[in-house]
Amino acid sequence: MPDTQVPTRWQPNRSPEVPPWPVPPLLVAMGRGARGLCPACGKTHAFIGYLRVVPECAVCGAPLGEVRADDAPPYFTVFIVAHVVITAMFLVYQAYDPPYWVQAAIWLPTTVVMSMGLLRPIKGATLGLMLKLGLMKPAGE
Repeated sequence: MPDTQVPTRWQPNRSPEVPPWPVPPLLVAMGRGARGLCPACGKTHAFIGYLRVVPECAVCGAPLGEVRADDAPPYFTVFIVAHVVITAMFLVYQAYDPPYWVQAAIWLPTTVVMSMGLLRPIKGATLGLMLKLGLMKPAGE
């Protein structure tokens, strides 16, 4: 005889888990990260050196080392720098038609300086975004 019992439907746990560290609004967390501060509390540095993230905030205990920004900051940096440099290069070429060696002397250093200048703030802002959204490393890794 078949079982006439209605199957139970799975429901996700919708109660928000509050982390033990402070959780600021999204734009505040991204702004703090862009300035190189801890996105959660804003009281200490988020980086060791140029791009290496501290494992844990010394003040609030936010696990900044668990946030995996990976390829997002370089992608956003290339996206911004390419749009600015290519647009400027096109406008200079149309207006002045300089020789190619002048173009190379202008745009190669400009590209390097802009990329190096934007990479750390963009990584910090991405760190703040991912911390706010709870995008951490899986527990087994």
